[in-house]
Amino acid sequence: MKSLYENVIMAGFGGQGVLFIGRLLAHAAMKEGRNVTWIPSYGPEMRGGTANCTVVISDEVIGSPVITSPHALIVMNNPSLDAFEPRLKTGGLLIINSSLITRGTKRNDITVVKAPANKIAFEIGSDRAANMVLLGAYIARTKVVTKGNILEALQKVLGEKKKQLFEINRVAFEKGIEIGSL
Repeated sequence: MKSLYENVIMAGFGGQGVLFIGRLLAHAAMKEGRNVTWIPSYGPEMRGGTANCTVVISDEVIGSPVITSPHALIVMNNPSLDAFEPRLKTGGLLIINSSLITRGTKRNDITVVKAPANKIAFEIGSDRAANMVLLGAYIARTKVVTKGNILEALQKVLGEKKKQLFEINRVAFEKGIEIGSL
């Protein structure tokens, strides 16, 4: 059986929840007994500034958490697409928020999944759940962790203080799974 090695960069503006979905993915992978690294990066502005994170998941020891050519990329906005699309590995997976990204991709050697994440999040009642739509599309395509472990991680990360946000995030995640499964 081939061992698992997956890496993804998630990028957007601060406040769009890219660090949050990176943490969820990392928690879910750890629950499955995998080795994981999660490296957040954000500008000093926080909300509105740039934010991205890298998640590496492996059955083996992770030699370096630094990824120059990711297998997958989840982007929430145009600046993130501009910055990271050229780095995506040939044959890689690009998940884009088509609600905010106004240009097409410049490459034809990758798989592109377009998800109107902000539109879906607004329709289900929380514009802040767009990140979960994109995570759902990514999980549907890669199956790097189970849906159940993402939902368990969501409960754990939200904790008691924010447990009222679980259901809206679950619905957004499910909508993303539907898009990623097409």
